[in-house]
Amino acid sequence: MNIFRILGDVSHLLAIIILLLKILKSKSCAGISGKSQILFALVFTTRYLDLLTTFISVYNTVMKVIFLICAYITVYMIYIKFRKTFDSENDSFRLEFLLVPVTGLSFLENHSFTPLEILWTFSIYLESVAILPQLFMISKTGEAETITTHYLFFLGLYRALYIANWIWRYYTENFYDQIAVVSGVVQTIFYCDFFYLYVTKVLKGKKLSLPMPV
Repeated sequence: MNIFRILGDVSHLLAIIILLLKILKSKSCAGISGKSQILFALVFTTRYLDLLTTFISVYNTVMKVIFLICAYITVYMIYIKFRKTFDSENDSFRLEFLLVPVTGLSFLENHSFTPLEILWTFSIYLESVAILPQLFMISKTGEAETITTHYLFFLGLYRALYIANWIWRYYTENFYDQIAVVSGVVQTIFYCDFFYLYVTKVLKGKKLSLPMPV
């Protein structure tokens, strides 16, 4: 454990809490991609199967359980509790474009060819692209609510802090996980344009808007 890992986990948890509070307070899922949330629930499910086989620490176990519970609560609120507010028309990203290549890659490039390891690898690859349906939805509608941009900012910050965590671990522990690092860098790249717009618009009190796709 190091400060970057802890801050990354806090940022990740804060992003999820912001999203849940947004839904509960407004009683609406408008502007939120249900498909991205399904992918994140799938990420946590396939990654945290080791809860059934391995105990690392109380902190590790508690955080995993919280992420799992929050992910499924979010999906429940989008597709069941507040489904009438869900914008399915604009949440139109085709998930097979992500799931098929990610599944194939997890079988081809992994640390060991065992069920748990392949599922863990699948979760790492999938997390790197899980936000794409949300970003696609924003680009399709042309704008995003401020609270949604805060959620995305902290989600991107979590990834950036984990990159710092990996750099720290490489120099202090000589630890390097190529699959996790490469996937994390790819995911962070997807947030670069958003980070720029967040700093130049949202933090200045302006509404984040994107050019409508042609």
